[in-house]
Amino acid sequence: MTELGEVFGDLAVEALRFLNQLLKFARLPVKDFRALIRSSLEDMQEWSAYPATETFYRLLEWLNGSESVFESNDCAFSGATANTSAQFSKRLQCSGRLMILYRDLALNTSPEQIHWLTNAAAHALRRTDQAFEWGAIGATIMPVRFTTLPGPPELQRGQQLMLSFWAWGEDALEVMTNLDRTFRNVTVALRTLSDEFRHSSPATTSDD
Repeated sequence: MTELGEVFGDLAVEALRFLNQLLKFARLPVKDFRALIRSSLEDMQEWSAYPATETFYRLLEWLNGSESVFESNDCAFSGATANTSAQFSKRLQCSGRLMILYRDLALNTSPEQIHWLTNAAAHALRRTDQAFEWGAIGATIMPVRFTTLPGPPELQRGQQLMLSFWAWGEDALEVMTNLDRTFRNVTVALRTLSDEFRHSSPATTSDD
């Protein structure tokens, strides 16, 4: 799995936590929660005939469900377009993003916890599906203000992780097939991180 490294961003965004909040406060049945994901993500609907779309929906279901220590508050997808990267010799590419944060919002204000999450994600992705060439993931740390946390604004400031993803192919089918493999790799990596977090102290976990 190609891992494009860590980039530090300076774009301030508000953590909406939209899917998880809807699940908690509207007390939606699981089947309705799944339907909400599929109806809300307009960027993916055009590509719903491809397995990659369902793989991404299932990733979001797990990520925002009770088995995960993380959640997501934003995602985007561009669809298959002309390749703009000279590094990859395919005609088409697609790209998008997935925002990751700790469900316990206070953890997102801890530099140590964000450092662990960023490095652990990079290492997990690098170790996953190492022979795969036509998908890539980049990690960007994004500043966030968590307005639902108590205290003055300076105590509400934290960070979250943006995973940017790309896949390449000669046609739309190959692009989406490689994207499916990319999403499966992201799922494996994030599940590994969630399990590690539950069974260890991330602030003291080795970066190696």
